[in-house]
Amino acid sequence: MAATNPYSAPQSTAGGGKGTFLIFLASFLTLIAAGMGFGARAEVLGQWAKYGFTYTDLGKISGMGLAGFGLVILGASLITDRVGYKAIMLAAFLCQVISAAIMLFADYSFNAYGKDGAYWCLWTGNLIFAIGNGLCEAAINPLVATLYPNKKTHYLNILHAGWPAGLVLGALAGKFLGHYGWQVPILSFMIPALIYGFITLTQHFPQSEATRAGVTYGEMFSQLLAPVLIFLMLIHAMVGYVELGTDSWISSITNKLSLGQGTYLFIFASSLMFVLRFFAGPIVEKINPLGLLFVSAVLGAVGLYTISVVEGVGMVWMAVTIYALGKTFLWPTMLGVVGERFPKGGAVTMGMMGGIGMLSAGLLGVPGIGYKQDFFLTENLVKQQKAEATFNRYKTDEEISFLFLPKFIGVDQGKLKVALDPEGPATDLNNRLGILEKLGILKDSKDMLALQSWWESAKSFIATDKKPLDDAQTYGGRLALRWTAVVPATMAVCYLILILYFRATGGYKQEHLHTLTGKEAPNEY
Repeated sequence: MAATNPYSAPQSTAGGGKGTFLIFLASFLTLIAAGMGFGARAEVLGQWAKYGFTYTDLGKISGMGLAGFGLVILGASLITDRVGYKAIMLAAFLCQVISAAIMLFADYSFNAYGKDGAYWCLWTGNLIFAIGNGLCEAAINPLVATLYPNKKTHYLNILHAGWPAGLVLGALAGKFLGHYGWQVPILSFMIPALIYGFITLTQHFPQSEATRAGVTYGEMFSQLLAPVLIFLMLIHAMVGYVELGTDSWISSITNKLSLGQGTYLFIFASSLMFVLRFFAGPIVEKINPLGLLFVSAVLGAVGLYTISVVEGVGMVWMAVTIYALGKTFLWPTMLGVVGERFPKGGAVTMGMMGGIGMLSAGLLGVPGIGYKQDFFLTENLVKQQKAEATFNRYKTDEEISFLFLPKFIGVDQGKLKVALDPEGPATDLNNRLGILEKLGILKDSKDMLALQSWWESAKSFIATDKKPLDDAQTYGGRLALRWTAVVPATMAVCYLILILYFRATGGYKQEHLHTLTGKEAPNEY
């Protein structure tokens, strides 16, 4: 008898027609909005450096945009099945509007309160944006699993094609609209947000598959004790670290390696992800989700390591292509595996997976990779190039720290930005000081004045300082990616263990909720 293909079942949805399409479209647009915010933020990190932040500071600001995302997914997943998808998505829209308003005040906060004012404004705005994104993520994954119960992995990959689409649009906005100020690209996410908000407000949403099948909260939470699911959550923490953590920095790092083409590399990699995620279904039919995940992790490790060692623009493009192929299917396929193997978990198990991935990216990946750049940049400048005088001119006032890792005095990215592009930023400083004088609040801009005073003393050494700073910055980015490659390599080993486990226990197969509960969920949508 021929083996049964778990992906060959006829397509069935919780309904069909215009309503299903519009709800799926709204879900898709939430990820476009989130991706646009993320992609634009990656592009304007350099502009935020003018406030005097280190890489670690910038990592903490960006990281909060992911850590907050993860915390909210965890919390919202506990109530999504009872509150309903519609209420969760409307709350998400409200949060994103509020976040946009708060981030607009960053310049004012810097002028009035200095570096700390800008930091907390951007940090808070990113946190509230992340709350909105987290609410969406808690709803849309189980929602799509409800709409398409027999092809969850395939449609979750299509759904998550919205993320790289948003990354591309956000990066383009940052590249071509950034000269109007960082606020313009950052606020571009409001366009898809307004559309999904309108659709959500006007459409009737179904109950979750688990709720309609009568699965209790106790049964949902019991799934979290399954050893395989715990192992999957551990792996997904690594997925968040390597995919989203790296995406926060890949553009700025590769920009130094590709003669200024970092943004185009980021757009290319994200476009590749967008296209390929529409073809996850046929791939999964051939090698099953775990095989796809294993191959993806291997490619991710090879790609990151290759970026860190190759020379020449063409080789960097090749390495980024390998990395993009590796990361494309990781996140949505992991969610698909959980949906297929643990359907009784409903929004709880999917939310736990998404939350853990985002928490790992925000608390470990983004700031961790930022810390590694600071550490290796400083090490190269002081220990390898012996440029102590340059370091002393550009060093931070306070120690850089991350978790339990060693603290050290690093390089101030605000100073570095001025030095490596002296005409633009220095002129910008003068312009801003002139504006502050006219407004009569010059006395409150302590950080601006301090940076201006520093520049007056340091600019005569720029001919001596520029090359060691450039070289150290490149070295720091390379080493940060090289160490990050260890994470997907570890994931590949974990996926291999799962493949062997399922092979020993009868093979990987999709579980169906009606089989587990003994009853069909009523089709009320």
